Amino acid sequence: MASRRGRPLTSASRGHAQDGGGGSVASRGSRVMAAPEEPCGGAERGREAAGLSRARRDPAAAAMSRCAEDPVSGENEEEGNGINLMEFSDEILLHILSYVPCTDLVLNVRKTCRKLSTLCLDKSLTHTVLLQKDYKVNKDKVKQLMRDIGKEIYQLNMAGCYWLPSSTTDHVTRCKNLVKLNLSGCRITSLRLSKMLSTLQHLRSLAIDVNPGFDASQLSSECKATLSRVSELKQTLYTPSYGVVPCCTSLEKLLLYFEILDRSREGFMLSGQLMVGESNVPHYQNLRVFYARLAPGYVNQEVVRLYLAVLSDRTPENLHAFLISAPGSFAETGATKNLLDSMARNVRLDALQLPKAWLNGSGLLQHLKFNNPFYFSFSRCTLSGGHLIQRVINGGKDLKSLTSLNLSGCVHCLAPESLFRRAEDDIDSSILESLVMSCCNLRHLNLSAAHHHSSESIGNHLCQLLSRLKHLLSLALPVCSITDVAVNMEKPPTQPNAVPQTFGKKTRVGVQTYPRNLADQACQKLESSVFWTLMRSLRFLETLEIIGSSFSSAMPRNEPAIRNSLPPCVRAQSVGDSEVAAISQLTYLQSLTLAQLPNIVTGSGLVSIGLQCQHLRTLSLSNLGMMGKMVYMSALMDMLKHCKCLRDLRLEQPYFSAGSQFFQALSHCSSLQRLCIVSRSGTLQSDAVMSFMANCLEVVMCHMFMGESLTVCRNLQQSIVRSFQADRPALNVVIFPLLHEDLTEVIRDVPMRHLDEITLFKSRVAEEPPNLWW
Repeated sequence: MASRRGRPLTSASRGHAQDGGGGSVASRGSRVMAAPEEPCGGAERGREAAGLSRARRDPAAAAMSRCAEDPVSGENEEEGNGINLMEFSDEILLHILSYVPCTDLVLNVRKTCRKLSTLCLDKSLTHTVLLQKDYKVNKDKVKQLMRDIGKEIYQLNMAGCYWLPSSTTDHVTRCKNLVKLNLSGCRITSLRLSKMLSTLQHLRSLAIDVNPGFDASQLSSECKATLSRVSELKQTLYTPSYGVVPCCTSLEKLLLYFEILDRSREGFMLSGQLMVGESNVPHYQNLRVFYARLAPGYVNQEVVRLYLAVLSDRTPENLHAFLISAPGSFAETGATKNLLDSMARNVRLDALQLPKAWLNGSGLLQHLKFNNPFYFSFSRCTLSGGHLIQRVINGGKDLKSLTSLNLSGCVHCLAPESLFRRAEDDIDSSILESLVMSCCNLRHLNLSAAHHHSSESIGNHLCQLLSRLKHLLSLALPVCSITDVAVNMEKPPTQPNAVPQTFGKKTRVGVQTYPRNLADQACQKLESSVFWTLMRSLRFLETLEIIGSSFSSAMPRNEPAIRNSLPPCVRAQSVGDSEVAAISQLTYLQSLTLAQLPNIVTGSGLVSIGLQCQHLRTLSLSNLGMMGKMVYMSALMDMLKHCKCLRDLRLEQPYFSAGSQFFQALSHCSSLQRLCIVSRSGTLQSDAVMSFMANCLEVVMCHMFMGESLTVCRNLQQSIVRSFQADRPALNVVIFPLLHEDLTEVIRDVPMRHLDEITLFKSRVAEEPPNLWW
């Protein structure tokens, strides 16, 4: 069940909760507490209000019901230190209730007693309704929710509710005061969209999908009037179209996600040509934020060029964020060059991201002007360290406003010049030092997918310099950048116990013994390494990615899953269990990605992470240790027994055996919702998978791409769907041979929420500007 993020109820937040009419219970908490109140306890009253059977089904309602039914006398409080939850102030109770999903509050908890009935309808709890990861919500719950509090909802997020039928959106019409609506990933037709928007006259922010069959001519005049007042629009395009953009004449923020395939399901080539007259050139003049993210494919590039052609004709003067994320090569044209030239003359930017071909070899950065920038992404471009310092940081200019920087795949960004640099060359520490000093408030930094080798100079190691960034919340590094130079010199990569990275004949590896706890590791002086020091200094880090510089996932995007695994970097050969153990110092870690760590032998560091990182919610492990054998299986199973908060688990390892022991250990992860296993030549036990699904009631996504036959995969998938779909409306199961020729056709049916967040491997640190949408 999705949790609702709580927030302290300060006077300011309580005042905000009153916006839109009506008073807040929180603002008059003292008056409510002082007024005489009828007791809300009593076993009989509790059973009448909530129903014993419903309380058993819903833990939140049951907990509140118990507190309401069992008031503790003063004598018992003194003897047993008992606490009656109902005696807390309204402010405290509202903060506690803010962690409960809105559907539970309105449909269950508020029926337990009179006091909770009032508090659950407080505007601080009903002003914003988040259903995007409430996987247990269904059509009937949405209908009842809208009927009970529809007029009180000002922001509604249903993003990714792919399991709800299209008719569910009909109930959104009850939310007459809706200002912000997110329907990304929801099924909705042109006619239903028209009917819904016709009633939402106060709407200012909208997110929708544009699917094949979308017809803008079916939008009513009342719908177009609503769209004309929308200032924020997010569109995910699955077909060549302008969507509702031509109707949005007051746009200030436009976010476009292009997911158009080059071929239809029938195999026909799609065209990216659109009607020129639909573009509505004048409607972009208020635009402040333009963002476009493209999936691989020629058609996506053709369609985004049509949007950009409109901007190039007349660049909005108030534009302050211009971001285009495009994989592979996206060639610059005359129209895009005119757009960039116009931007260099007329606007001052706060956020910038461009395709690598538009930056490589051009002097664009020298002419663009920035005003308190907060986000830069130069992913995959050939920008050298010299240009980075001179043109972006202006030789050390104060950039305290910059909070997010993506240099993923920038192989030259820490070297003086981009010409003739080899992968094994050392970085220029002075460039990184200038970057750290100038951008001292960075919260998100991505240096992955490149070789960043530190020299032997004392105090100039990459990890030592990054340890100065005390505000970092997320960090992505290549494996070769965290190795200790002194240790690497003492242990050359040709040592006998080096881990082989091929599928051929394997060298016998002596099992290294590592201590079971951090105290023993300190005795062995492992904490003296530069990576241990970095982890110790970044205690508040929430997201960490350590990815091999030459790693590529076997899971494809739009191509067959046949890829040659490149060997890891020579500098990375010594990175293994001790470095993984260092991560356990990150007490607040929520998301961890480890890929292509060659020297994993026992996996003992994973056990330390499981014990110490109790907030871990997302775990992704890929190609650790020997490629031909999963040597860390025992440690992984020990780790999983301690991961009570784990929501998402992704494993990618050749020859992985998903057997009963693994799934028994995984069953300890009581909060697990999504599981993805990618394994070339991997095997699975169908009975073990079925038993796991029966024990872990929160699991709604099970993706397995293994080496089993098509018949075995189909039978298991059908069995899971047949057994659990009725009780889990959001259940999404894909079990398919990894090397099957039809894999790409299967992938296109996976809901975008799962595909983008877990199934496909990618670096997610600083992928987008912070707070881009919700």
